Amino acid sequence: MELIANQYQVQNLSLLDIAQQFGTPLYVYDAAKIVQKIEELKQAFAQVNLKIKFAGKALTNVSVLKVMRQNGVELDVVSPQELQLGLLAGYEGSQITFTPSGVSFDEIETAVAAGSMVNLDNLSVLEKFGQRYGSSVPCMIRIKPNVAAGGNAKIMTAHDSSKFGIDVRQKAEILQLVEQYQINVVGLHQHTGSDIKTPEAFVQVANIIFEFAHSFKGLKYIDLGGGFKVSYKKDDVVTNMAEVGKELSNAFRAFCQSYGAQLQLWFEPGKFLVSECGYFLTTANVVKHNPTRTFVGINSGLNHLIRPMMYDGAYHEIVNISNPNTTEEETYDVVGYICETDTFGTDRTLKKVREGDVLAFKNAGAYGFTMSSQYNSRFRPAEVLVYQGKAHLIRQRETMEDILRNQVLTEFL
Repeated sequence: MELIANQYQVQNLSLLDIAQQFGTPLYVYDAAKIVQKIEELKQAFAQVNLKIKFAGKALTNVSVLKVMRQNGVELDVVSPQELQLGLLAGYEGSQITFTPSGVSFDEIETAVAAGSMVNLDNLSVLEKFGQRYGSSVPCMIRIKPNVAAGGNAKIMTAHDSSKFGIDVRQKAEILQLVEQYQINVVGLHQHTGSDIKTPEAFVQVANIIFEFAHSFKGLKYIDLGGGFKVSYKKDDVVTNMAEVGKELSNAFRAFCQSYGAQLQLWFEPGKFLVSECGYFLTTANVVKHNPTRTFVGINSGLNHLIRPMMYDGAYHEIVNISNPNTTEEETYDVVGYICETDTFGTDRTLKKVREGDVLAFKNAGAYGFTMSSQYNSRFRPAEVLVYQGKAHLIRQRETMEDILRNQVLTEFL
């Protein structure tokens, strides 16, 4: 988002105009920013055979998935429903990886029937897969390397106490099952977590997986997950993609040489590709002056953007796009309208906010709408994609019909 001619703009379109056209609350996504992030990742790993798999759970709108597909990015999903969305976006089943956690085996069968590659993350499912498919269906195995890295504890997924993956110390049990059922293991997978800043953490985990991989024959893929840190505020430390790309590419090439085959390196970024493309537009309902604090109450809440309440320290920069030219600034707590404490930002210095002003939340592309709900029986917002200089509605705002859609209106009460 740029301040050009006193207007916050995306692809030369005023965000304020978009808010007036489609109403608020509203999610707006910049397709050009998505393409930019894709190219950044491709350039960082230009020296290896790279495959990017977008972690669809970050932003599942079918139109966004189409942008990914058009730019050579495949898809990683965690549920049969996300798998169906990928198919609707035009992906072939073979372009979709299914990486669930603790699901019933019928979900595994659904993914296999669609032609998807399945990541198996526990010994029980690995055995069932072997019993059901033997060597006839290729699969990947998710390994837990027991490395703690990343940001908030809720998004660290590879440490000793994490539920994800099969513990690297259970290699003997894995190999026994693979041998017993002649399971066709073509890749190993791990995901360390999110908001990892240094290349050292990525290389540490990669080396564990590389060493583990030597116990398997015929591997084609190594999937190192995602977790690249993006910028949320000024002077934020982010993942140096050029440095990470160089370090990991060198390590991967060395592994391929020692393994005796040229494998493909997979990543499955979510937040890295879409966080910065998104803006969440809201309207100031009230400005409430208290003796010690001033609150801005907006027409949204944790039902639309739960990250600041769910993850300690989660930060979204907030700007007043209706009053950009004033020299007056005040300090506010920006709060929602839900009957819970839903504070988006505390002690935020903003251009003077008037009732009716539109406030924009940055970094709202990842885990924004996709984690929204109908709590308090509120409607979920609309979504707009700015594509090739035009704003397109890609999800309608909900109505009362959506709230009632699956309720059964009884006559016996």
